[in-house]
Order: sequence, then C-alpha cells, then structure tokens
Amino acid sequence: MERKVFDLGNIVRMKKQHPCGSYIWEVMRMGMDIKIKCLGCGRLVMLPRSEFEKKMVRVEKPD
Repeated sequence: MERKVFDLGNIVRMKKQHPCGSYIWEVMRMGMDIKIKCLGCGRLVMLPRSEFEKKMVRVEKPD
C-alpha cells in the first residue's frame, strides 16, 4: 500500500464526520503523532500517524 502524501498546513478530508458536522481539518503538527484542527469548530486532536493515514481520505487544498 502506498503511503499518503500530506504536509504541514494542508487541508485534509477525513472519512468520519466530527460531532460539529465538519469533515475538513488542517494539519497543524507532524511527527510520530499528527495534530489536526477541525475547521468547523476549532477543536485540536492528536492522532498517531498510522491512525491518521487510515482515516484521511484526501488532501483538499495543499498549503
């Protein structure tokens, strides 16, 4: 399986909807964990890189 390509500041679409109703997130920090910010309500979430790559659908807007 090919690794998904994303970068700091990218806007990404996730598979599941956030409770606020938004699917769109911004990548805030990268490393072993990925920090993303919901663009619907502003909530910050940290996920392990492997889990983030499974849940990410595509990059909506590159930085």
